[in-house]
Amino acid sequence: MTTSLLFSQETKQDSIATQKADSLSTDLKTKGIVVEEVTFQKQINPLAPSKAAFLSTIFPGMGQIYNKRYWKAPIVWGAIGTGIAVYSFNNTEYNRYRDAFKRRRAGFEDDEFFDINNSGIVSGNPDVSDEALQDAQERFQEQRDLSLLVTILLYALNVVDANVDAHLKQYNIDDKLSMDFKPFLDYNQVTAQPNYGMALVIKF
Repeated sequence: MTTSLLFSQETKQDSIATQKADSLSTDLKTKGIVVEEVTFQKQINPLAPSKAAFLSTIFPGMGQIYNKRYWKAPIVWGAIGTGIAVYSFNNTEYNRYRDAFKRRRAGFEDDEFFDINNSGIVSGNPDVSDEALQDAQERFQEQRDLSLLVTILLYALNVVDANVDAHLKQYNIDDKLSMDFKPFLDYNQVTAQPNYGMALVIKF
C-alpha cells in the first residue's frame, strides 16, 4: 500500500514537471526561441543552512553529518575534545599550585611541594619556593584561559562550517553550464521552407 502511494506521488510530480516544461517551451517558441529540452533542477531548501548550524550548535559535528560530510565529524570531535583536555589539564595544575601557594602564605608547611623524609616528616626545606609556586600558578592560569578561548573558537568554527557547507551544497556547479553559438537549421512544416541561421545555445 505504501509502495503504491509513493509511486503515485512520484508519477504525479513527474507529470507536473512535464507540463511545466511543455508550457515553457510553447511560450518561448511563440517568441522565436526554440527550446530543445527543459529540465528543472532540485528545489533549493533555504532552511538547510540554518538547520545544519542549529544541529552543530546543539552537538558539535551533527551539522557536518546532516550535510553528509561524515569525514568532518571526527575532526570536529578531535579538535574540540583536545581543547577541552588541554583546558582540564591546565586547570588542575593551576589549582595545585594555587592551593599550595595559599597554604604557604597562611603559614603552613605541609603542602605536596615540601621535602618529606622517609619517616614522613617534613624537613622544612621546600622543593618549590614561594616565588616558583606563584609563577607556576600564573603560567597555568594563562594557559588555561588560552585553551578555553581556543576551544570556544573551534566550537564557533564548527557551527560556521556547517552553515557554509550547507549553502555550498545547494550552489549550482554543474559542468553543463555554458553558452555558445552554432549554426541552426529547422524545417517549417507550414511553408515547407527551411529556416537557417545562427543560434545562441545556453545550457543551464
